[in-house]
Parts: sequence; C-alpha cells; structure tokens
Amino acid sequence: MLFNSLHFLIFFPIVVMLYFGMPARWRWGLLLVASYYFYGCWRVEYLSLIVLSTIIDYVAGIQIDKAETKARKKLFLSFSLLTNLGLLFTFKYFNFFTDSVESVFSTFNILYHMPELRVLLPVGISFYTFQTLSYTIDVYKGRRSAERHFGIFAVYVSFFPQLVAGPIERSTNLLPQFHEKHSFSKERLYSGIRLMLWGFFKKVVVADRLAYYVDQVYNAPTTHSTSSLVIATYLFAYQIYCDFSGYSDIAIGSARVMGYDLMTNFKQPYFSRSIREFWKRWHISLSSWFQDYVYIGLGGNRVGKFRWYSNLMITFMVSGLWHGANWTFVVWGFLHGFYLIFSIWTTTIRKTIADALRLSSVHWLDQVWKVFVTFHLALLAWVFFRANNLNEAFYILQHGFAGMVTGGDVFSLQEPFTHIREVWYILLLLVVMNAYDWARWREFSFLNKPLVIYLDMTVQFWFIVVFGMFNKTQFIYFQF
Repeated sequence: MLFNSLHFLIFFPIVVMLYFGMPARWRWGLLLVASYYFYGCWRVEYLSLIVLSTIIDYVAGIQIDKAETKARKKLFLSFSLLTNLGLLFTFKYFNFFTDSVESVFSTFNILYHMPELRVLLPVGISFYTFQTLSYTIDVYKGRRSAERHFGIFAVYVSFFPQLVAGPIERSTNLLPQFHEKHSFSKERLYSGIRLMLWGFFKKVVVADRLAYYVDQVYNAPTTHSTSSLVIATYLFAYQIYCDFSGYSDIAIGSARVMGYDLMTNFKQPYFSRSIREFWKRWHISLSSWFQDYVYIGLGGNRVGKFRWYSNLMITFMVSGLWHGANWTFVVWGFLHGFYLIFSIWTTTIRKTIADALRLSSVHWLDQVWKVFVTFHLALLAWVFFRANNLNEAFYILQHGFAGMVTGGDVFSLQEPFTHIREVWYILLLLVVMNAYDWARWREFSFLNKPLVIYLDMTVQFWFIVVFGMFNKTQFIYFQF
C-alpha cells in the first residue's frame, strides 16, 4: 500500500479509530493485522519473509538472553545474522554477485554462467532486516533483554508506518512503546497530521513533479545537452530529498497520531557544512545504524590511522551496496568515504589556508562557502546514485559538469526544459519548500500558535489538492 494513495487515506483513519476505541491490551493485535494487511496489499506471499524473520529473531533473542556462555550467545547471534543476511543476499544480491563473477571470468576468457534467480525484490526487505538484526545484536550486547511477547515483537518488526522505508528503529526505543498505554491526544493528532501533510506536500507536489524532468534526462542522457544534464542533476538532489524525507515525515506523523515516537530521519542535510555533518543529517537512522553496528564493530577510530581510514571506507561502501545491487551504488558509497577521509586528512592544511585568508573574520561567508562545497560534493555523488549504470554516470559527468567548464552547449535548453515559465515555477517551489523546512527546524515559536497551525494545515492541504500529482508513484527508497 502506498502512502500517496486513496487506499491509505481510507485505511489510516479506520486504524486510528479502532486503535483508540479498543482496550489497550489488544491494540498490538490490531497493529499487527493492520501492518500485515498494509504490506500484503503489495504482495501477500512475501509476508512469509517478514514472518520468517520475526520467528528467527524472536527465538534467537530469547536463546541469547538465556545462554550462560559467550560461545552459546555467539552461536544464536550467528544464526540470526546468517539467516537474515542470507535471505537478503538471495533476494537482493544473488544476480548481482553472479553477474559480477561472470564479468570477471569473461575478462580471462573463462566461460562461466549461472542462471538468474527470477524473483521480485521484496519491498522494504533491507529496512526490516536491519531492524531485526539490531534487536538481536542489542540483546547480545546486553543493551536490552529479549522480548517475550511474540505478538508485540512481531509488531516491532512490521509496524506499518515505517515498515517499507524506515526510519530504521532501534528496539531500545520502539519496543518499549508497544507496552505502554497511549491515550488519545488532540495535540498529537494535530502535530502528526501537520507533519503528514508536509510529507505529502514534499512527495506529490515537489518530488513527483521533479521526477517528470529528471527521468526524461537520466533515462536517455546521451540525447540531452550539457545544461539539461546539469539541471536534471540539481533537480534529482531535491527529488530524492523530498521523496525520502517526505516518506519519513508521513511515517513519523502517522505513528505520532497513535502515540508512538519514531526517530528523526532528516535534518536539512543540504545545509550541512561538511560531509561528516551531512551524514548526521541525511537518513540518520541508517547512518547511525552503520556507525553503531559496522564502523564501531570494525574498531572505529580506536585503531591506527590506516585501519581507521579503512574502517570508514568499508562502512561507506557497504552502505552504498545496501542501497542497491549495482556498482553505481558502490561508487556512490566510495565517493562519500573518500570525501570524509580526505577532509580528515586535510584538516590542518585547510585550517592554515582559512587562517591565511582570514575567513573566520567573515563568519557568514565562511559558513556559506562550506555549505556550497558540501552540497556540490553530495551532488556529484548523486550522479552515480541516479544513473542507470556506470557508463551513463561517467557520460553525465563528462558532458554535463565537465561541459560547463569546457564550454559545451551550456545555453542549449531542450525538452523537458524548453518552457521557461515551468522552470521558474520549479525554482519558486524549491525556494518555498526550503524556506518552510528551515523555519520548521529552527522551531520558531510563532509556528506553534493555534491560528498559525490551522492556517499552515489549510494551506498545505489545498496546495496538495490543487498542485499534487496523484499518479501513485512509488517512493524511491521502495527499491532498496
């Protein structure tokens, strides 16, 4: 079921009314049925994978908790890791792995072929797999005790607001909330719906409109001019932000209506002043997951400098691979790892240059410059994230951004950018979106006045109705 569908707009109010209309002790049952129905509307047969992951980690968690020796704890943790990651590998990476091996063998004229596994990638498998894995790791590390209530644990794995595309919750935050009694709150209702409206605005008014332009260019980059390639890349940066943060806003808002607090997933990442800060603001639930369970597990920065840099690079490349079974995502992760390592390596040099230029004396200029550079580093990496393959990514970089420097057809606008009025409309839309986002994150007190809340929700609602694109376009992160 898509958030941006009439189906969800009917489904969600019914669930909320039933939720607050029944005794608290049975609410977990309603949430479990609603969550399975929500997912089953896509492919009911793939519910079996969620149920299997739930059973595996429920049993593993209890056995880890009961185990009296570290060896036995490791045994059941390994069982959880191998089965969950095995399922993820089979459905998401098997064909990518065999194709890559086949390509390597073919360079040495070695005939190798394995039949493709013709299965559909289960929506959200990367998200709920990581959520269940964090639970068993937390139990193993002693951060929490095992959950004994199977039904509540099943709800934790499949909670419909964040099941398909996050935020990836931690058991230490979300699981205890299913044991609490949540009373209806008018304040939470308004706050949640307001956030949901903002998420819908970013998705159906901004992201889906930008997708119309981005898809035309990126699906046939060799037929477009330098300026079209560059403009489409800028638009994609905002398309993916509005699409994914929009999903997160709807997820967090819908959970808030029912009394649950999900973690914040985005904090205006394009206003970051460094790549390190960018990853503290972009897809926070995933970046913090990799930091806690991969980077620190490898030794973090508590090792020699070479190992430290290696740990950073491995973490980012695995993060890139998590996003999709394509070398473009691996390169995207590599670039972010390189950015971060380079920034650490050049800290002293950059400080010396900044002091020599007295940039600190003009604080606002220094901050603007840092935001500008960070945004454009992320922008160049987005080329690989969006491109269909590496060849097309390099083509876009060569004929797009390099073309801007070498004097390519910079002023040659072509479809879909020939209507200048539409271009200005998009720019105005992005300015308004950024301004409102900025005001929200600064938490200006006047935004919480009753009249402002009412006007805000009314304006957002009518903007969505009048300017929204209701073509039931999937959220980008559904494919991950």
